[in-house]
Amino acid sequence: MSPISTPPAGWRDAADRAVARGLRQDRWIPGFLLDSPISRLGYLWGTAVGLVWGTVWSTGRVEKRQGLWVFRGMPGWTFGRGGVCVGGCFLTGNGRITPALLRHEAVHKRQWEHYGALMPVLYLLAGRNPLTNRFEIEAGLEDGRYVPRGS
Repeated sequence: MSPISTPPAGWRDAADRAVARGLRQDRWIPGFLLDSPISRLGYLWGTAVGLVWGTVWSTGRVEKRQGLWVFRGMPGWTFGRGGVCVGGCFLTGNGRITPALLRHEAVHKRQWEHYGALMPVLYLLAGRNPLTNRFEIEAGLEDGRYVPRGS
């Protein structure tokens, strides 16, 4: 999670609009796909992918923290930004893992549980800019180190 030193003007309004837009889009997803046995299978599939990817590429400590399998020492090309949550796994390099960052990643885990296999597609559609990606906003931009505390 590379911090943005000074977020652009109006970023909070854009973030609020992104979250509202995402919630409107969620109404088009059939309810039986969300928080259901189907989404649970998607979450378990994501976790299995994360466990395999982390086991293959992690060169650091692997531990269970705040309900997440944390794989450290991953090569930079194996994950996006400062880390990635895949199902119940947090794949990251050698950076500092704080309680706030784990809280942020735990929200992503919950998103995986809610959306299941739809999560990677919906995340991709939300865009790469964390200031307008509803999933990053919902997980907490400060906790994810996207914006400085108090901005």
